[in-house]
Amino acid sequence: MKCRKINLEAGNIFLPKSSTINNYVTLKGVKMVRRIVLILLAGSCLSVPVFSAEEEWCPPSAGPVTTWTAPVCSKGDFVTQPIMFFLNTRGTYDNSGNYSSLPGDDKSNSNQFVIFMQYGLTDRLELDGQAVYQKNFVRQSGVEADSAGLGDSYIFARYCLKEETSNLPQMTLVGQLKVPTGKFETLNPEVLGTDARGSGSYDPGLGIILTKRTKPFIIHADASVSQPLKVDVDTVPTKYGTYLNGDVGIECFIFQGLNLLFEANGFYQGKTDLTGTKIDDSNSEYLMLTPGIGWSNDQVQALLAYQRIVSGKNTDATAALVLTLVYTF
Repeated sequence: MKCRKINLEAGNIFLPKSSTINNYVTLKGVKMVRRIVLILLAGSCLSVPVFSAEEEWCPPSAGPVTTWTAPVCSKGDFVTQPIMFFLNTRGTYDNSGNYSSLPGDDKSNSNQFVIFMQYGLTDRLELDGQAVYQKNFVRQSGVEADSAGLGDSYIFARYCLKEETSNLPQMTLVGQLKVPTGKFETLNPEVLGTDARGSGSYDPGLGIILTKRTKPFIIHADASVSQPLKVDVDTVPTKYGTYLNGDVGIECFIFQGLNLLFEANGFYQGKTDLTGTKIDDSNSEYLMLTPGIGWSNDQVQALLAYQRIVSGKNTDATAALVLTLVYTF
């Protein structure tokens, strides 16, 4: 029996600078990830997993929040996954990686509703789509403003290159295209930038996804590169920098139906080019960590997680509560 598992790639939806962020995992971040993973796994695995030894071990779950999972939908399966992000901006990281909290009584947050859909064209090939509706709120120097509307959307195609074996992980190729459905120009200064919900560029990208089951763990990893195409933003020729993305997610299954999650997501993006000139300090990077807990059965999978950017440069410092529910038709 082939193990089919729901996957999610929603990380680009809530980046502090839409489609202009990417990741770079520092040595300090790697050490932090290592410590947290060891603490989480040591504590979670005190319980003895309850699975039948006579069946292939393939527990259902919603998967990580941002890290892709390699298994694709079976032919004819249609999967919908709504995701809610309740995101709060704590402050910013400057060009040197120094953190500064928001001044005084200032506030910035965003509530985002994402719908992620998958359809199996064959047992190895699936087509995916992702759209987001978001409401942004800002309070600056006692002045408040908010705005709501569509953000940028994504189209994905995923092909299973190799099924998982006893020694090797499953390997899946993913192609993606960000579509500029979010507002990005002719912004209204009276709403303090809350109506900016996209970058305006089409961003094609290519990546690889790996998944390996080692009872009671399932380990996922992915890496991708995307190249934004040139776009005019308020008549200014703009080319955002190439961005790199790398993710690792670990699920630990306590007993049938319940699992713990930990993932680390890193992003890095090069400088933005305006009218042929690269802008200083327009490159961005960050490291984000996510613990979570999931409950699943064969038809429905649910996940509650907490995301937090713990280091970065030229980016917002954010924290988010994430809720998701997966249903297969």
